[in-house]
Amino acid sequence: MIRIREIDHLVLRVVDLEKMLQFYCDVLGCSVERRQDEIGLVQLRAGSSLIDLVPVDGQLGRAGGKAPGIQGRNLDHFCLRVEPFDAAAISAHLRAHGAAPGAVAQRYGAEGEGPSIYVTDPEGNTVELKGPPHTHADSR
Repeated sequence: MIRIREIDHLVLRVVDLEKMLQFYCDVLGCSVERRQDEIGLVQLRAGSSLIDLVPVDGQLGRAGGKAPGIQGRNLDHFCLRVEPFDAAAISAHLRAHGAAPGAVAQRYGAEGEGPSIYVTDPEGNTVELKGPPHTHADSR
């Protein structure tokens, strides 16, 4: 059984990064938490969650298909924070239900860097299942 704690983050594919930053920061009150311009990713703090903006002309954005619009989608994926996070048990659970989990990888989320698994739902939506962040004690 997978126990979802909350939404960790969602990822929006954007055409005009500056307009989106202005809207989410100036209008809605988010703040820029982290930028990775080399791959095309800006992460905004939205309370205890993150909203990731991925320009469609950047490295990550080009991998996502057409730009947002009638024929394209702008939601790349959403992420659910899972607790407890047992990668082997989660992967086995997904496989037992006919889903094909991706490899476990370390990714940055609302609470920091930690393990996650991608899976695709029956309609083709990508869902990231995210574990807890690493602590300083983890690196000892």
